[in-house]
Amino acid sequence: MTKDRLYIFDTTLRDGQQTQGVQFSTEEKHQIAHALDALGVDYIEGGWPGANPTDTEFFDAPPKVDATFLAFGMTKRAGRSAENDDVLAGVLNAGTKAVCLVGKTHDFHVTTALGFTLDENLDNIARSFEYIVAQGREALFDAEHFFDGYKANPDYALKCLHAAYNAGARWIVLCDTNGGALPQEVHDITRKVIESGIPGDHLGIHTHDDTGNAVANSLAAIDAGARQVQGTLNGLGERCGNANLITLIPTLLLKEPYRSTLQTGVTEQALSGLVKTSRTLDDILNRVPQRAAPYVGASAFAHKAGLHASAILKDPTTYEHIVPEVVGNARIVPMSNQAGQSNLRRRLSDMGLEISDKTDLGRILDRIKDRESEGYAYDSAQASFELEARRELGLLPNYFEVKRYRVTVERRKNKRNKMVSLSEAVVVTKIGGEKTLAVSDSLDSHGKDAGPVNALARALMKDLGPYQALIDDIELVDYKVRITQGGTAAQTRVIIDHEDGQGRRWSTVGVSSNIIDASFEALLDAILWKLVRDGATPVGAA
Repeated sequence: MTKDRLYIFDTTLRDGQQTQGVQFSTEEKHQIAHALDALGVDYIEGGWPGANPTDTEFFDAPPKVDATFLAFGMTKRAGRSAENDDVLAGVLNAGTKAVCLVGKTHDFHVTTALGFTLDENLDNIARSFEYIVAQGREALFDAEHFFDGYKANPDYALKCLHAAYNAGARWIVLCDTNGGALPQEVHDITRKVIESGIPGDHLGIHTHDDTGNAVANSLAAIDAGARQVQGTLNGLGERCGNANLITLIPTLLLKEPYRSTLQTGVTEQALSGLVKTSRTLDDILNRVPQRAAPYVGASAFAHKAGLHASAILKDPTTYEHIVPEVVGNARIVPMSNQAGQSNLRRRLSDMGLEISDKTDLGRILDRIKDRESEGYAYDSAQASFELEARRELGLLPNYFEVKRYRVTVERRKNKRNKMVSLSEAVVVTKIGGEKTLAVSDSLDSHGKDAGPVNALARALMKDLGPYQALIDDIELVDYKVRITQGGTAAQTRVIIDHEDGQGRRWSTVGVSSNIIDASFEALLDAILWKLVRDGATPVGAA
């Protein structure tokens, strides 16, 4: 059976940058472009040349990618020729092989927003694409507000599409600009477009997520025959975001009927790096990855209930729709006060510990449940659970001992007579028979106070002697605090997420009535887990 080619178009660098609070630097745009190219997308939309200094600089030194790199702009304005339209010239001067132009297809927007006649708008579309094609560029037409336009005036909306298509546009992209369409109408209207004479292999879909249906709407258009799909990494985009390519791509590659009928540029090897690609964008944005994200979230393959874990042990397909490793993820069987011995046995097995003695299992399970009654939460702190299990089994090496630590926070006026904070931490450790004192402040690269926990973490990881090379790549990526119980018995629970140079991410937990003590416990667990996993040998061990 011959598969249809489905082209994947990414607009993270243009539409994704319209997300509130997101502004990529030129260097970050290059980093994202190379990640997209490694993933195997067909088109990378770089932005609008001349719209801002960053985009101008980006197009002056474009990324070297195998994907088709393109510039974005709009159709020419009324009252001037395409050859003399300075906005159109700016897009062409970017020198990209392909150009995407946006144009109105909703009569209301043409007459109200632009102030054109309907015929003027049709002429602007046609003349713009004739000119683009004459310059030897691949041309794409973003039919803005198309679905709303079709519902209001189908004849005119279709005339706009055909004006671009007849002028030589390679792709006609149907845009649900307001994000209000639903899957069935997207499917039906896409079919009407194909029936009007624009073939599916020249048709694309661009959806927004204002009803939570961007991915579903994209699939509906593909089901109807569209053969280009547009979206962004992690669903970035204005308002509620765009169709999420991190969800769409594995669905298209792994789910029927798409797997059997469509071919994309994404290989199985590239798909196995999907989690890494998603996390790369989160790291650039300094965002915490969404735990419940489909396919790539830390909880996407987490099985907490004892009944589920028992079934997973027998056959993972009982509660998993794909093999997690296919997208670079991993199965997690968390420990919690809801857990049974099935969860425990599975989790220990994942740690490399095959425990058959029910007495050992019961002892560990009781320990976990007791700790959770004190405020600990091991379903979201797997590394701390592993350390607790190893302690109970006598399998946790004694790497070093913390003799004491101190944290101070000072408020003082700087040379500009403004009140500023400075945190400082002192940690004394004993490794073998030798004590070491480490001191660190919390000033970041900009000279600002990053807080007492940051100072404590830096002091703890500053000088661990023979273990230092193993912990130098640890980075604190998230810090969460919650008050448990309440009243005079209130406890503070701290959960810290760490990542290392290998891309491993792990979570630890600490509990105390003192937030600094709780934080230190979680920080200490993070280091111990890293040493255990990297096979560190305790000082003095035979």
